[in-house]
Amino acid sequence: MSIRDAQVGTAPRSANVITIRPPHEGDLAALTAIVNENARAGHLLPRSEASIRASLPDWLIAEIDGVLVGCGSLLLMGPQLVEVRSLAVLPAYRSYGIGAKIVMALVEEARRRGYATVFALTRAVAFFLKLGFALTNKERFPEKVWRDCAICPLQTRCDETAVVIELDRVTR
Repeated sequence: MSIRDAQVGTAPRSANVITIRPPHEGDLAALTAIVNENARAGHLLPRSEASIRASLPDWLIAEIDGVLVGCGSLLLMGPQLVEVRSLAVLPAYRSYGIGAKIVMALVEEARRRGYATVFALTRAVAFFLKLGFALTNKERFPEKVWRDCAICPLQTRCDETAVVIELDRVTR
């Protein structure tokens, strides 16, 4: 199955076999396509292939039947603070729990790297709350405002909510 098939709605043959793994150089085109397809839909900020390549060790991808169907990344914001960002799943695969698997794998990676706090800015508040995140104030993360919010086209009318998970409170 091609990425284009997945984007237009072809159902997976086996959604039970979801592999979450770090991407490699050969995944860059598909990873960039998923991110930018979701950016065009207004779900997240666009990323260039060069930007993704430069941060490749901070990404995780979801794969089904050899097709890259979702992704997410961690962005270091401070010595103890990391953001979940660029979380995206192809439309045909959005009802299989793939986004949750990616987020929880990113949280585990943040824990492994020794970060104390993981946050996200999201419109999918209920999704993150189900995963153990809690509501918080955006003002808690000025690093995010300086880095990404300043260049966001929705800056003056932001509709995202800040959610956070403190890793010392997450059950292993």
